[in-house]
Amino acid sequence: MSQALGHQACITGVKTSYTVTARLIKRLKLSKVDGTYLKELEKLTKTELLILDDFGLQAFDSQDRETLMDIIDDRHGKRSTIISSQIPVSAWYEVIGGEGTIADAILDRIVNSSHRIDLKGYDNNMDM
Repeated sequence: MSQALGHQACITGVKTSYTVTARLIKRLKLSKVDGTYLKELEKLTKTELLILDDFGLQAFDSQDRETLMDIIDDRHGKRSTIISSQIPVSAWYEVIGGEGTIADAILDRIVNSSHRIDLKGYDNNMDM
């Protein structure tokens, strides 16, 4: 669904970027080493719609949490972000992990100002 929304955004001229969350975090981790971190964050901030797919499939370490906070904080209230995940939102706090303050801040910016769509899949084990 997030890809379909992104596709529609592109058709209507909205500058859109799609990425798997873990890959973006890894790319930004490398950009801290080569000195291009702020430039990469600026690119993300300028993108009108950022789609983060597969959010939470890998636990966040302290550097990952800081990076996620930078991304979300820079975009909060300014640009649109779609976060798709197979992990229920109720488990995101544990996935983000670490010190509670940063997890609280990230989730506050994500959850409290969002439109949420929960999808239920078909259960093959259901009796017919």
